[in-house]
Amino acid sequence: MADRIPIILDVDTGIDDSLALLYAAASDEAEIVAVTCVAGNVDARQVAVNTRAILELAGQGDVEVALGREVPLVRPLVTTPETHGPRGLGFAELPEAVRPLSDRHAVDLLIEEARRRPGEVTLVTLGPLTNLAVAVLREPELPRLFKRYVLMGGAYRSPGNTAPTSEWNIHVDPDAAKVVFSAWTAAREADPSIPRPVALGLDVTEKAKITPDHVVALARRAGSTPDDSIALARGEDPMHATRSVASNPIVRYVADALRFYMEFHSRYDGFYGAFIHDPLAVAAALDPTLIRTEALAVDIELGGTLTTGETVTDWRRIWGKPPNLDIAIEANATEFLDRFVERVGRLAERLAEVHT
Repeated sequence: MADRIPIILDVDTGIDDSLALLYAAASDEAEIVAVTCVAGNVDARQVAVNTRAILELAGQGDVEVALGREVPLVRPLVTTPETHGPRGLGFAELPEAVRPLSDRHAVDLLIEEARRRPGEVTLVTLGPLTNLAVAVLREPELPRLFKRYVLMGGAYRSPGNTAPTSEWNIHVDPDAAKVVFSAWTAAREADPSIPRPVALGLDVTEKAKITPDHVVALARRAGSTPDDSIALARGEDPMHATRSVASNPIVRYVADALRFYMEFHSRYDGFYGAFIHDPLAVAAALDPTLIRTEALAVDIELGGTLTTGETVTDWRRIWGKPPNLDIAIEANATEFLDRFVERVGRLAERLAEVHT
């Protein structure tokens, strides 16, 4: 494909990061340049283990994976095993990856790849912004060197999912988010042609709600034909891993990982399904028409007794500051979920054929 989009993904691979990696691997227009790992959903070394295993599952085992910073800039690390499981992939079990970690540190990789292909690479961050903050402090030209920057992070006009007003990725390392947003703001003051970061917060990512029906549809697209009516009539859990819906390795992974995630949302959010925040961010990076954005001034609260990590957004333009982020305010979640099912199902089918 002549017009493939080179992307670097910076991840803290829990369940939705893993689905984002699968989506990127399944998207013909994406060239995954490298993946960098940061602490967040689980510790950074487990992130690196998970990431390499997912890439090999997806037939992308040759992609370079680099370990990054293992703790936030200032604050102690918090992780979330209750959301993603003790190792970050829910109930799923994957073989250990064959390819070793890169010799490069994630921060060095970000800088070196941006310098090597100036104005070409799209950066997508799906976890805390620790690696990018260190990179931009070391190389202030990064906002100019990347073609675009898309992040999953923040709650701009919605409640938080970690504290009442804060979203997980920003909450883990708010100081890093402050550094990154300030760096792009300073770069744009010198050169207004530099695109603003595109931020997908909970306002839109919680519209990307995957259900058991989507997983069954994905299985069918991959070539599996489970008899759902019998299983459901028996009252069987529609995501149960022993059913034929999980016969394909990728489909089995998705089912096992999402079953844990869906059980979490069932306990805390009142529905049996899951928000797949990170795949939507990757999809929007590859196709910006999936979202509608509004340019707004945003800052990060660092000193609040109740609101640390809040993405304070000037919706009424009270500050009089120029906008520094393009905030996603709408997303075509239905089209995205259709694409997720089609693309990941097609990838699962193709790889199953290769191995038979």
